[in-house]
Amino acid sequence: MENTVFTINNLNLYYDQFQALYGIDMKIKRNEVTALIGPSGCGKSTFLRCLNRMNDLIEGCNITGEVKFNEKDVYMNSYDVINLRTKVGMVFQKPNPFPMSIYDNIAYGPRCQGIKDKKVLDDIVKKSLTKAALYDEVQDRIKGSAMSLSGGQQQRLCIARAIAMEPEVILMDEPTSALDPIATLKIEELINDLKKNYTIIIVTHSMQQAARISDKTAFFLMGVLIENDSTNKIFTQPKNKKTEDYITGRFG
Repeated sequence: MENTVFTINNLNLYYDQFQALYGIDMKIKRNEVTALIGPSGCGKSTFLRCLNRMNDLIEGCNITGEVKFNEKDVYMNSYDVINLRTKVGMVFQKPNPFPMSIYDNIAYGPRCQGIKDKKVLDDIVKKSLTKAALYDEVQDRIKGSAMSLSGGQQQRLCIARAIAMEPEVILMDEPTSALDPIATLKIEELINDLKKNYTIIIVTHSMQQAARISDKTAFFLMGVLIENDSTNKIFTQPKNKKTEDYITGRFG
């Protein structure tokens, strides 16, 4: 059981009268990459945001069911949401570095947690950038503006910023959709490397990307989880006709 990081039971989500997710049941294993695929508007990103309660920020959003993170339901009233978002980091579709130095981008979170010791911060910054495969490229300009980095480097900086908080899980919402193929490949290689230490859940529009980088793939359609299995099975022997139609490009 300890190998399961998230257990989702009968998860429903409504935006006022509109139901966006229907009775989702799913388990997410530790140190695996899970890809969420499906056409636009099918509920992938909405589901992703349920995992660290980002939907709390949307007015009129109502959730029923359970999302258990390490055996505890994150939607209990007593649950510490700040702690949840520390343990379950997020990387967005568009790179969103803070308008400050590369160093300060990484040190920002640890400083907010009360870490003031310069040596400790230096160490966190170096380690996080190294894990995000960015340190060698930026070590000479670490005090320079994060905005001067290329799009791909900015996205890796955002991954490093998430890593600095020592999360268990990293959520990625189409992290390469704004990047060119070379930057995309770097992020994919990085994801492959990061799963040794983190659980990664990634929303992607690219089925090729899901096939390349994920261990498990979950196919969503109209707010319903149609199929969730090993990536190899989903792409070679899907059980559901709808999955097969989507993967072979008959719709979507």
